[in-house]
Formats: sequence, structure tokens, C-alpha cells
Amino acid sequence: MRILHTSDWHVGATLKGQSRMVEQTAVFGEMVELARAEQPDLVIVAGDLFDTAAPSAAAQKLLVRTLSALRSCGADVIAVAGNHDHGGAIDALRGWADAAGINLRGKIGGAGDHLVTGRTRDGVDWKCAALPFVSQRYAVRATELFDLTAAETGQSYADHLRRLIAVLSASFDASAVNLITGHLTVVGGKIGGGEREAHTVADYAVPATIFPAATHYVALGHLHRHQRITGGCPIRYSGAPLAVDFGEESYTPGVVLVDVTPDTPARARHVPLTSATPLRTLRGSLEELREAEVDDHEWLRVYIREKPRAGLREEAQELFPQAISIHIDPAMTDRAAVPRASRAGRTPRQLFADYLAENNHDDPAVTELFDRLYDKVSTVGPDAGADA
Repeated sequence: MRILHTSDWHVGATLKGQSRMVEQTAVFGEMVELARAEQPDLVIVAGDLFDTAAPSAAAQKLLVRTLSALRSCGADVIAVAGNHDHGGAIDALRGWADAAGINLRGKIGGAGDHLVTGRTRDGVDWKCAALPFVSQRYAVRATELFDLTAAETGQSYADHLRRLIAVLSASFDASAVNLITGHLTVVGGKIGGGEREAHTVADYAVPATIFPAATHYVALGHLHRHQRITGGCPIRYSGAPLAVDFGEESYTPGVVLVDVTPDTPARARHVPLTSATPLRTLRGSLEELREAEVDDHEWLRVYIREKPRAGLREEAQELFPQAISIHIDPAMTDRAAVPRASRAGRTPRQLFADYLAENNHDDPAVTELFDRLYDKVSTVGPDAGADA
């Protein structure tokens, strides 16, 4: 059978306040065209369907349209909620999803609800343990659904996840392709720029050994970089279909196509998706930046390697109209180099000069502007005391 593995769609995401909906529509259209060409038997979306727990109507429409289009390619579809999603809201879509032949799982329910089974066009049986994101707070409550004993309630998050997966995979056997999908952090995975840090720290990391050796393929979401995890069975993060922030600009967004049978190992290949606008960071002085070759079809982040001065940002914005983030390079504003002066007995002009010195901001134009403004607000005019 053939599987298209994708994750971390983050539908409705913005970048420094800029909407990504046009890009996402193009990327998902490219994904659907790939599915039509490759004819997968199963599409797995491993969490973070939306960027926020309260997505806009436009984001919901795009998600429904994309899942429906993938289903119309002839593939079964499984999608689980991630930590960015509202599990209850995802489950609220299950009436539509069930009617459309799409398997949505938002929150942990009974064990039987999370083992999805099917058969390919060629008669190959498959089983997939579909595990949505489980928060640390909910992990014990989730395992209570699987007859957790009182002595086991104090065990770690990894122990609870191990037990959940063990129950869901108990029926795995050699007669079918055995699959697991989940939205979680596995030890050894490389974290990028767009994952929510609270859910990638050590307390949320689980070892690869929680996945049984009988598993043919583990389709993971949560880490946005495409990567393979070493374990007793094939384990992969598909990576996100587009970079969600500048911390991911070096990634190659895409999906993973997997070919596997009950008797042969999974063979996976990463297929890049190129419809999204590239993200790029530029660094240098204004003179160096003037020499940079940029494409109008890029999201730019610019770090200027000059000391702060009046009008510097405006000059950079004029140079790069498409830049959505312009900063002074942190190396140029090292506050540790100048000791903080005492405020006692110092005039406003002296205090402002101290502030400029602390920030390595030596610009006479700024000092002159402060003097003019200070004189204006502190000088008593001829009619100032008329109403006193």
C-alpha cells in the first residue's frame, strides 16, 4: 500500500501579522495534485490542523475543502488533533467527516475509537492506531479509559503514552500493515522554530521504544523538520508543508510518501512542496544590504549591523519594501558594555544621554530632537498661569 504522510498544516497561520492563507491554499492544492498523481491508499495528517484553537471561518473552510479533496482522490484519510487544535472542536466535525469517509480524532476516547482499519484497492488490510495530542494534565485521565490501576497513576507522561500505544497496537499482526500516528515529541527529534516550546520540553518527550517492533510505519507530527527517528521500527516526522516562521527558513517543506506491504519494510521518500513563499534572513550594514540580491517573492527578515540612529529603519524599509521584520543586530546593542548610571540628582537631558549610551545609540540628531521636545513641554508660555 502507499501512504501520504503529512502534518502540522497550521491552517490560518500568520507571519508577523501577515496572512498566509493564499500560500496555504496554493500548497494544499499542490498536495492534492500530488495525491492525484501518486494515488495513495491512505493519507495521514498527524496533528496541528489549525494554527489556533479558535480558527477563523476561512481557515475551517480551507481545512474541510482540503481533506475532502484528498478523500476524492480515492484515498482513505486519517487526521488527528495536535496541541494547537481544540480537540473538542475537531470532534465536533466528526459528523461531517464520517459522512465524507474521513477519520477525524480530536480527543482521546475509548480504545476502540482510536484503532482505524481498512483495505486497499489491491486487497491489503491495514490497521492504524490514531492518537491525537495528549496533554500532560490529561494523560492520566486518558489512561483511566484503559483500566489504569491506582498504583500506576503516579507514573510519568512517557509511561502513560506507552500504555496507550500498547493497548491500541495490541491487535497488530503479520496479516496487515500496522501503522501508528500521533502528535508528540520523540527523544532524538530535532526541534525547529515553530513548535510550541511548552510541549517539546523533556517532560513531554517519549522514547522511540514506546512503538512496538510489529509496527510497519510510525507517522508523527509536532516537529516541523522532516526527519527520521532511530527506533525498533520505521519512525518519521513528515515536517510541515510550509515554514511557519523564520526559525524554519532552512527547512525543505513537503510530505512523505511511503510504500509498504505486510511482508516488506516501509520505503519512504520525502517530496518537497514548493508553492509557499520562501522565508529569508538578511544581515549586514546598509551598504552591504544594498548589494544583496533579493526576490520580490520572498518574506524577508532584516538585521542591520549598524548602531541605532534616527531614520535607520525607514532607510532599510525603503530598501526592502517586502521586509516584514527589521531589527538592529543584537550585537550592535550590547548593553553589557556600558554600566548603568545612577539616576539620583541627574537632569532629564542627562538621563536621556545615559539611556542612549546604555543602548550604544550615539546619534546627535536624536539628542537634538529630545532637546527641542523637552524645551517645548517644559517652557512656561505667556498664558500658562492665566487660569491658575
